[in-house]
Amino acid sequence: MVKLIALYKQPEDRAAFDDYYFNTHAPITKEIPGLLDMKVTKIVGSPMGGESDFYLLCEMFYDSHESLKAGLKSDEGKASGKDLMGFAGNLVTLMIGEDVDEQ
Repeated sequence: MVKLIALYKQPEDRAAFDDYYFNTHAPITKEIPGLLDMKVTKIVGSPMGGESDFYLLCEMFYDSHESLKAGLKSDEGKASGKDLMGFAGNLVTLMIGEDVDEQ
């Protein structure tokens, strides 16, 4: 299992970010071919106490690196990327990860 991970810093206006993310961006992203599942986590604090520098984590699951690449190259993937850069380009860090079985 391969996942594209989007980690967002704290936005200036959380309500506006949430409205756009959940009502506009997420529906665009869910249309990407090959996307098996999408899990969104709100960061509510840090273990040291207080507010985290991060606000939201999104994990997008794919069968393989090939299906992830194909999804991102699709029209839907390009639309999601363009939308992301338009509303949160300065807030987001993108990473690719693989699930690892514990040894």
